[in-house]
Amino acid sequence: MTDKLGAIARSGQTAEIVTQFSFDSEDVLSWLLQIRRLGVNATVRIGIPGPASVKSLIRFAARCGVESSANVFAKYGISIRRLLSTATPDLLVNNLARQLDPVLHGAVKAHLYPFGGVEKLSEWIAAFSASNSVHV
Repeated sequence: MTDKLGAIARSGQTAEIVTQFSFDSEDVLSWLLQIRRLGVNATVRIGIPGPASVKSLIRFAARCGVESSANVFAKYGISIRRLLSTATPDLLVNNLARQLDPVLHGAVKAHLYPFGGVEKLSEWIAAFSASNSVHV
């Protein structure tokens, strides 16, 4: 990653990093600290799964190699017993917003994956933004 970012910078371009989606804010924050210590200063867009059925999230996690243990889902606020219910990223987004420190973690933005569909994601963004001080 540092070699690629260096080549991009030498060519006069800027880069952003877009991550795979995650359910765990602690892992995301730890990774951000690691890359910043390596001198990576590019803006990072954290992959956040949009609202979707728990079953769909498990399926996407398996396809993408994202850890989807019961403990990780619990941190995300998902109950595996409710496979047909819809899970939203409220808990993850709020945890990241509360813990992100621009001095430590650098420039960070969200990249929302519409696993439950674009319409459901758009509705969630509007509802979340209206009821929270965090805007996605």
